[in-house]
Amino acid sequence: MAKVVVENIDKFYENGFQAVKKVSFIAEDKEFVILVGPSGCGKTTMLRMIAGLETISNGEIMIGEKVVNNVLPKDRDIAMVFQNYALYPHMTVYENMAFALKLRKYKKEDIDETVKRSAALLEIEELLDRKPKQLSGGQRQRVALGRAIVRQPKVFLFDEPLSNLDAKLRVQMRAEIIKLHKKLQTTIIYVTHDQVEAMTMADKMVVMKDGVIHQIDSPLNIYNDPCNLFVAGFIGSPAINQLRGKITAKGKKLYFNVEDMQLEILDVKKLEKYIGNEIIMGIRPEDIYDAEYDQMAEFPQSAKALCEVVEPMGNEFIVFLKTATAKLTARFDPKKYPKMDENIPITFDMEKAHFFDVETEVKI
Repeated sequence: MAKVVVENIDKFYENGFQAVKKVSFIAEDKEFVILVGPSGCGKTTMLRMIAGLETISNGEIMIGEKVVNNVLPKDRDIAMVFQNYALYPHMTVYENMAFALKLRKYKKEDIDETVKRSAALLEIEELLDRKPKQLSGGQRQRVALGRAIVRQPKVFLFDEPLSNLDAKLRVQMRAEIIKLHKKLQTTIIYVTHDQVEAMTMADKMVVMKDGVIHQIDSPLNIYNDPCNLFVAGFIGSPAINQLRGKITAKGKKLYFNVEDMQLEILDVKKLEKYIGNEIIMGIRPEDIYDAEYDQMAEFPQSAKALCEVVEPMGNEFIVFLKTATAKLTARFDPKKYPKMDENIPITFDMEKAHFFDVETEVKI
């Protein structure tokens, strides 16, 4: 078993700064868990505590059935892949991959078999005689993965391993790591600030900010049902639109009002207590339509907006809109190029709208 249990972890530094605050989560056996959040949120500190590279101020970490708070990193049966690859420059790829096995006094033939098997898995057999300076960024990343794989650890820990790669290579390596996880059937805890990486790779996402966990769930559940305004705004690209407005009632119907817009609300019961009060509405760019192509909207509500900028993406247009009180980002169908500097009819799919309390920023 390679289940990792993190329970009520605190991390204080000597200057009194608390980097991690009562963090608890579980990475089940063979699960791919991603810690995601903005820079400085405590995710790398948390990973380093799991690895044993940082001490724990309070709480408990278990790997398998063993509490590892006071266990040395080398005895935790984990392998860590770093952002900067951390390869030995004077060693060949083969020697880099074999080094940990030599330290563990493996037989020469066992080392050779393990290294070559791992190299074949990563398709780097032809690189074994080269040194790191002769490799591209993507090849170095594969070697760093290979060096971790040969140890056959219970748990893999990844610290932003793709951040030094170019955009095209990042996409390719995301797919490679997903395939690798399926082949190895091991537990992975992975840290990134890139929410696209988190969305595409994770079985489970742990969203952090300021040392605190805000939400734990599958990527799609977090995207479709964010627990608060921070999670809604952080997950998704382009970011969710946020509008402040008042709830008003007409007969049995409720409306979200923003000066120049009045949008009927579908879920009346949840918002009845906010009548006359200000709230925040979040709506994702794909849920705002060019009114001519709004057949997919489940609960369409009409409005007008000034089209300021259009970014053609080939398969869609990213459109930046402006109303009297708000700026919006929308994803439009590429059938018709929106005209810039013109007022155009748009449709909000209010079935997909999210509402947040102004004071607490918690989802209503």
